[in-house]
Amino acid sequence: MFTTDLRPNEVSSSALDWGTAIHELKQELNAVVLAHYYQEPEIQDVADYIGDSLGLSRQAAETQADVIVFAGVHFMAETAKILNPDKLVLLPDLEAGCSLADSCPPTEFAAFKAAHPGHLVISYINCTADIKAMSDIICTSSNAVDIVNQIPAEQPIIFAPDQNLGRYVAAQTGRDLVLWKGSCIVHETFSERRLIDLKVKHPSADIIAHPECEPTILRHASFIGSTTALLNYTQTSPSETFIVATESGILHQMEKQNHHKRYIPAPPTGTCACNECPYMRLNTLEKLHDAMRDRKPQITLSEEIRIAALKPIQRMLDMSL
Repeated sequence: MFTTDLRPNEVSSSALDWGTAIHELKQELNAVVLAHYYQEPEIQDVADYIGDSLGLSRQAAETQADVIVFAGVHFMAETAKILNPDKLVLLPDLEAGCSLADSCPPTEFAAFKAAHPGHLVISYINCTADIKAMSDIICTSSNAVDIVNQIPAEQPIIFAPDQNLGRYVAAQTGRDLVLWKGSCIVHETFSERRLIDLKVKHPSADIIAHPECEPTILRHASFIGSTTALLNYTQTSPSETFIVATESGILHQMEKQNHHKRYIPAPPTGTCACNECPYMRLNTLEKLHDAMRDRKPQITLSEEIRIAALKPIQRMLDMSL
């Protein structure tokens, strides 16, 4: 069983205090708290909705709240602002960025796009608003394969910014994608040797992996899918033990939904906690509370970028019905 200091139905007194204060602010502001699965467990537990990038995008598009508090990273809060220009969108810590988004600088990507005229640009949602604005369609790990399959076979495609997800999509669709060579520091850090050693120790365990992982990890997985798909798989699979190759925050929801099963985080290459996203973990309950209390940090975008970025997001949502 995934080891934490607290059982799923137990929380610390300080977390309860922050949770009560956050609940009161939500009522006062007519606010909704959206949290990614990779957030700390106590943040997940105060959220109104927990999900992966596709689910969070849909919630952001549909919410009737006046204030959106995004417990995630910067590009996620940007997406909420793109979809809700008239709403106040707060991010608890503006330093909560994304290594994958940072791996695709807009100026360099513009030159890359210009070098491949006639190509349709499909960008993974884990990118900045500037990259979204240069894209034709946005995708998530949940729908990338399906979206590429909807594009005519004769249409050449640039896939950005995650090369690992791009390689996986190419293999699943049989398409020859032009890949931007970006990656996520968490998903590229898993050790194949240590994964094999762990499997030897737990021979009955299912290895499950996010498609952002390196091919050396994916080839050992019995199931590959988005964060939500991994969560659903652990609940429906007859297996009792899972080695999980993605950011370890998801183990909290796996544990909550079925704590009788065992969830083992896949090991990184070193002794660090590299299977935890350092950017996701910048958010805390205190920062979440203070952001709501102070109405900042706010996410702002130029209207030109917002409108340009909205079109490929809306196209994704339309293609994912």
